[in-house]
Amino acid sequence: MPQITVRKALPQDAATIHRFCVALATFEGEPDAVQATPEILKRDGFGPEAKFATMIAELDGRPVGFALYTFNYSVWEARRGMFVEDIWVEEDVRQAGVGRALMAALARECHDRGYGRIDLNVLHWNPARRFYEAIGCTHIETWLPYRIRGDALRRLAAI
Repeated sequence: MPQITVRKALPQDAATIHRFCVALATFEGEPDAVQATPEILKRDGFGPEAKFATMIAELDGRPVGFALYTFNYSVWEARRGMFVEDIWVEEDVRQAGVGRALMAALARECHDRGYGRIDLNVLHWNPARRFYEAIGCTHIETWLPYRIRGDALRRLAAI
């Protein structure tokens, strides 16, 4: 039986993280969207001032998936939570339990830190929605994600 392990990423995993980010962007129809290079990921994802954290899933020692996440805070719950920015499992190992192992590792980290929840976004057409619902995630139909960036952000800031 294949052995799935999930571990915290190390700086030397930056190229693997980048490869997974590009694979996810390609799957989502945005193959040129990833601006972060392995060097940027190494700079921003590790050390005392890390801007994000990453878990790497391995199947028999081969990296096959990742979850890149940040932390947030809820005044309603009066505690922190986790936001999964990106999660990816290689197509050839889907249905092998890798996604569940990644999400379980994130849940353990939340629990160990005393955090209250995990938030994530998923495209409406992504079949992974069924997986998220199967592990207990709920679709919050009353909330819509909004984002401001680029020219709109600069205009708002009046710069």
